[in-house]
Amino acid sequence: MEPVLDPIPPAQGLHLRRLRDLPEFEVADDDPDVRGWTVRGADGRPLGQVAELIVDVDALKVRYLDIELDLALGINERDRHILLPIGVAALDEDDDNVFVPSLTRESVLEYPPYAEVHISREYEHAMLRALNLQLPEAASTTFYDQPSYNDRAFYRRRP
Repeated sequence: MEPVLDPIPPAQGLHLRRLRDLPEFEVADDDPDVRGWTVRGADGRPLGQVAELIVDVDALKVRYLDIELDLALGINERDRHILLPIGVAALDEDDDNVFVPSLTRESVLEYPPYAEVHISREYEHAMLRALNLQLPEAASTTFYDQPSYNDRAFYRRRP
């Protein structure tokens, strides 16, 4: 009798990659590259900077902003990165700012940190809960078909 092997785990999260790891990808010509821009919370105070863009390679869309939180927040080094769904932010191109009205300097301390490993559905749910956003219905065919992942709204929206 042959041993029963565990099935190959699903590729959940493997379709999401850092833009810097995808040399054949670049930010669209009409859209600003927000890496390095200051991220500001609901009160306009800085929370950190956009460190990287997380791209859905299957859909060819940015899904997340990888934010490196400011040292002044007192967060330890391993917890200083968070991911934000792109649709929860707004641009201020004049001053190179990204505004996140649903976060404050206090609430970001409770936000789930991102460890630059694959992004699980559980982590995505934790992010949405931290932002007080509704989770997609279980019967939903596409997880990213919701306003919090609308990259076009991000690039058009201004505070």
